[in-house]
Amino acid sequence: MSTIKKSLAALVAASSVASAAPAAAETSRLQISPEITVRRLVVNPPAPKGTILLLHGFPETAHTWDEIATQLGSDYEVHAFDWPGYGQSSRPPAEKFAYAPRDYAQVVKDYIRAAGIDKSQLVIYATDIGALPPLLLALDDPGIARKIIVGDFAPLDRPHYMAERLRMLKAPATAAATRAAINQGSSEIIANAFHRGLDASEQFAISPAFTADMLAGWNHGPISSGDAFYHYYSHFTRDQQYLEANLARLTAPVTVVWGERDIYIDKKMGEEFSASSGKPLTILPKLGHYPHLQAPQQTIAEIRAAITSAPPQR
Repeated sequence: MSTIKKSLAALVAASSVASAAPAAAETSRLQISPEITVRRLVVNPPAPKGTILLLHGFPETAHTWDEIATQLGSDYEVHAFDWPGYGQSSRPPAEKFAYAPRDYAQVVKDYIRAAGIDKSQLVIYATDIGALPPLLLALDDPGIARKIIVGDFAPLDRPHYMAERLRMLKAPATAAATRAAINQGSSEIIANAFHRGLDASEQFAISPAFTADMLAGWNHGPISSGDAFYHYYSHFTRDQQYLEANLARLTAPVTVVWGERDIYIDKKMGEEFSASSGKPLTILPKLGHYPHLQAPQQTIAEIRAAITSAPPQR
């Protein structure tokens, strides 16, 4: 069984700590390897208390973090980037870059190095497809961050906890047809993915600018965002099984958060992962698969709490 470590009221209260006015986010491009250049957002206040790296999911781009990055940027240096295959980042051919969780782990490592981030002062917050890569990275480098927060993702090979379309994408026999359907329905996915499974009173607005950015980025290069998602899933089972087989090596400080009403990946996945890994789990009442968009103030509180509770790395 999972344990709820913080109540919603406590989380929101934690985010109300007085802070300076937020710094402006800057958009730039950074080459992190010979094959990959990423579009990134950086907020760099005059005297940051630490660094935060935000990793997005599907079908998002780095602009999913605009509000959170701006608010946290009053106190912390904040980074977010488009994964390869999303937004305006590079899209090398799949023969050179597999778009697998393991490859994305290397992207995180390369980004931290290229951006000059001090790992001892770093907190990573990652969701959906963005969450498995830093955990894979942490198996070999437990000091990759001061704290890692992950949520609403699929760390274990448990298709029965996943929505039907995700199961179909995961299964080789149905993956190609599912890939085609995802690409054909890109506009519908971007319009509706964030609201599915939520009551009308719980649905939340997606800014027109963020929507336009996702639409513009879908077919930004020869590899669409749907293609990148397909390639990620084609290696998903391998990388999930590798993580589970090596959970004893996951000694990095990790916490897990999960939307109670996530219809894409059931909270039972989070409960099992927490029990197997020994990492604490917080179930987020009434929230779905995208807590950072549905309740950004709660996400901000979670990140601030993680920074203040995590001991500095030596």
